[in-house]
Amino acid sequence: MSTTVANTGTEVKTWGGGNEPLKASYGKMMMWFFIVSDALTFSGFLAAYGFSRFKFIDAWPIADEVFTHVPFLHGQELPMIYVAFMTFVLIMSSVTMVLAVDAGHHLNKAKVTIYMFLTIIGGLIFVGSQAWEWATFIKGDFGAVQTKGGNILQFVDADGHRVALRDFVVAGEHERVQQERKNGIWFVKEGTLPTYTVEEVIHGLEKHENVLVRTQILNEHGHKTVLSRSESLKQLKANGTHVVEGANLHENEYGSPLFADFFFFITGFHGFHVFSGVIINIIIFFNVILGTYEKRKSYEMVEKVGLYWHFVDLVWVFVFTFFYLV
Repeated sequence: MSTTVANTGTEVKTWGGGNEPLKASYGKMMMWFFIVSDALTFSGFLAAYGFSRFKFIDAWPIADEVFTHVPFLHGQELPMIYVAFMTFVLIMSSVTMVLAVDAGHHLNKAKVTIYMFLTIIGGLIFVGSQAWEWATFIKGDFGAVQTKGGNILQFVDADGHRVALRDFVVAGEHERVQQERKNGIWFVKEGTLPTYTVEEVIHGLEKHENVLVRTQILNEHGHKTVLSRSESLKQLKANGTHVVEGANLHENEYGSPLFADFFFFITGFHGFHVFSGVIINIIIFFNVILGTYEKRKSYEMVEKVGLYWHFVDLVWVFVFTFFYLV
């Protein structure tokens, strides 16, 4: 009895289906798996942000009033200008990465080196700009008063323009000492004390008749509600608890603290990805200079890190849209 053995021609190939499924190498496939899983993570974060904003849509901070600062141009309100610059730099770094990958396909070491260097510079500018934006957001610019219900009372002039507390409030001598673990209850520690007290804000408001209180509630025209002179004083005296300067995970002078929570978490998570990408790009850049990929006759590592860089660029487009444009 003869035995027939069928030869499929796949015995020596990975997975029995070829060592390059979907015409991609193993390294590229693993990078794509990571990108897909990370994209789902970011999708969950942005979906949570979207649901939260929809729930508190009538009291959500207006991006054009929050992100108005530009380095070296103090005192000028330029909404979204610097954020647009950051976005442009990151997109251009993605372009230089494309050029680096293309030069790698042609085994052009000199061009790969130049374009990788430009990509790294773009990434550093973006990360540095994001750190500056964080510092500005945390520090704040105008100051506000938080009410018993956790709402924020801001101050505007007769034309509706924001007025900083320092423009109409005079700080007195505060006798209260900041409580720390070493001089207070052992498990309690206060944050930095605000510059002004609510009483000083009320006193300043009474002296400046052109200053009004603006709540965080949006009216039918999409603008925050401005109270009359009598209502401003009444609201501040009846409900004002303490002064808020800047934003953190607990308080936010621009409105809902939930906005600050999402801002720090999502932009911080993305910033970590960009920073990691910059570090990886630097490693690949030095390998290019040393001729590692020239000897291999393949710049696939440049292409793989390029996939990651394009991913963080694309994610920023969604973050930019959710936080700054919508």
